[in-house]
Amino acid sequence: MALAVGVVVYLFADASSIGASAARVSQPFELGAFPIIRPTLRWGFAIDTLEVSEQKIHSGQSLSDILAAQPLSGDALRTMLTNAGTVFDLRKLQAGKSYFVLTHAPSGQPMYLVYEPSPFEYILFHLANDYAVERIEREVETLVETEHFVVNTTLWDAMIGQGYSYDLADRLEDALQWSIDFHRIQEGDEFKVVFENKYVEGVSVAAGQVKGAYYKRGGKEVYAIYYESGEYKGYYDLEGRPLKTAFLKAPVRFSRISSRFSMNRFHPILKYNRPHLGTDYAAPHGTEIMAVGDGVVTEARYSGGNGNYVRIKHDKTYETQYLHMSKFAKGIKAGVRVSQGQVIGYVGSTGLATGPHVCFRFWKNGQQVDHLKLDLPQAKPLPENELPLFEIVKNEVLDKLKAAAQRANDNP
Repeated sequence: MALAVGVVVYLFADASSIGASAARVSQPFELGAFPIIRPTLRWGFAIDTLEVSEQKIHSGQSLSDILAAQPLSGDALRTMLTNAGTVFDLRKLQAGKSYFVLTHAPSGQPMYLVYEPSPFEYILFHLANDYAVERIEREVETLVETEHFVVNTTLWDAMIGQGYSYDLADRLEDALQWSIDFHRIQEGDEFKVVFENKYVEGVSVAAGQVKGAYYKRGGKEVYAIYYESGEYKGYYDLEGRPLKTAFLKAPVRFSRISSRFSMNRFHPILKYNRPHLGTDYAAPHGTEIMAVGDGVVTEARYSGGNGNYVRIKHDKTYETQYLHMSKFAKGIKAGVRVSQGQVIGYVGSTGLATGPHVCFRFWKNGQQVDHLKLDLPQAKPLPENELPLFEIVKNEVLDKLKAAAQRANDNP
């Protein structure tokens, strides 16, 4: 009688780039007559024979506190902290993030501690022998992808509903911020985007450069083509004109207009009508407030009803002001030069304010005006000798945008 012998083989692969976000689970399969079991790979280890304990970093907890909880001698602890200091900034542990202790199951000996500052890397602490500390970068794969969104409530809801992050929403707004007032997006508005999608171990972890974007409302269409060559870098329309203008459409992202410029508005605190010579953007407390254009800070202080505010002189014609900040950004004070899009403060409700918002005011030739009604001049287009290269880039982007629309039509 023949004797049947069963052999289980574990198949190990190079796992140096495999991390916590996408561990491979042990699964048997047949190799000839032998069943093969793929091990669970994480942080470069086959962790099927290890116990993995996940713990959260508490507010105020230091790396020294975390390592002191491990079975380390005083000398070993000091060695590991010294080694760690050469690899990453010990002050930048983030409360609420996880760390993992890997223990040898049969002996109960902790072998490694793993901390992941970001999806792109992890810090590996050797607890059992030489107390080395390594920073290991994960391999990142970047793919150029296309997507199509139709707004039902907000653009952000449409994107999140299709599995994309605020990261892509933020970059899409970067591409179209000079052409579209995102606070006036309506149901039925259409967006298409060509963008770099960054993957770690097969999982999308971040959006990269937006290569092209499209917006449509009714008969209005707006294109943004990213072009970079020598001194030319940025977003352009189909004719090669820069989309970047002297001023952004708004000083905050992910917000809504809660009160418009008016010569006769009922004040919610003072309880009487008076001019409201600005536009209020409601946003969560702490939201970043950006300078809408290049300029020099002329005031950054607290003043009664204005609360904490910043005023910027852009040129001989234009000035802007940002009211009710919770606090100023680091380094913002009178005399400092700022650039368009630079964070100058954070949304709050200081002064006469019923809730967190920024009151944005705009001066032209010394008179306060409604910035939403200004018709600012267009920038000069690319020079003739750049247009042939721009046309190549543009046509590649347009082909991808058309593919996104076709896919949307095929899968309504």
